[in-house]
Amino acid sequence: MQKQEFSPRRSKETTKPRVVCPKVIFYSCSHCGNLFQAYNPRIDAVVMCCNEEMKFLEEKDPSEVSDEVLIDYRITGGYNENTVEVFWKIKKGTITIDWIYLKTFTGGQLKYVTNPKKNSFVFAMADEDAYVYCDEDPCLECTFRCKRGFEIYIHIKEKGLIKMPMERMHANWQS
Repeated sequence: MQKQEFSPRRSKETTKPRVVCPKVIFYSCSHCGNLFQAYNPRIDAVVMCCNEEMKFLEEKDPSEVSDEVLIDYRITGGYNENTVEVFWKIKKGTITIDWIYLKTFTGGQLKYVTNPKKNSFVFAMADEDAYVYCDEDPCLECTFRCKRGFEIYIHIKEKGLIKMPMERMHANWQS
């Protein structure tokens, strides 16, 4: 009999975790390009950088840039090696993706695109964020939607901030 292995990143949760990570917003400095993220921000707060007010990055829907760039995701790994892969394909124009932020149940991860030839990032999950209902690899995107509540933020230099919730569900997994 083969001994079952449990990864240290495997979720020990028996039910889907609540989303405890509050709303996140982003600011950018138009002078130096610094990025600032805030959770549960005060509406009257002023964020400063380089002795000037930082620009609030307003969220756009992926459909607003779908003619120029395709953005998608995939959940892989099953119980022990749970990941979210975010990938993109530039269809036309000179689109430049600066960074991608993945908001999870308990926090988030930020990755900067330093290689313009790169077209995907893999975000490793652990603890509550690694919760999955089944061990399918890749995810079947069934009715349980284990990562519902996760959000992907992609900053495109020419277009602004794109927000994509991870709520997709496919019915074709049964066929």
